[in-house]
Amino acid sequence: MSVELPFAPVDAIIRRNADGLRVSADAAEELAYRIQERGATLAAAAAEQATADGRKTLMAEDFGVTEVADRDRLELPIAPVDRIARLDIDGRYRVSMDARIALADILEDYAEEVAGAAATLARHADRRTIQAEDVETYFALLD
Repeated sequence: MSVELPFAPVDAIIRRNADGLRVSADAAEELAYRIQERGATLAAAAAEQATADGRKTLMAEDFGVTEVADRDRLELPIAPVDRIARLDIDGRYRVSMDARIALADILEDYAEEVAGAAATLARHADRRTIQAEDVETYFALLD
């Protein structure tokens, strides 16, 4: 699976949580991949909700969002998030702009959580650089 999300905004999210640590390019790539997986899974669940409601368009409420965030405050770009939303759903669904923004907001919060944990793991390993293995370790600890 290719990664749809550009690494630069993901890198910015990690750096925001790095608290002075450096960030490897591999860490940003790994986190982008994990964000993409999460987004595709959430969109598939939202598509099931839309189908249950008799709709062909994913709405923000399908993602559990009642109030949509301000698009201008998001780091993640909307167009790649739209492509991520469509990865695991067939072409029968449309994705409303509010749903795209809601998904971007959810994924950004998710990235913040993972980035913060990866920074903690890097510090625990007595390193000054957040690496892909820190992101991978976070997910391994969840299992």
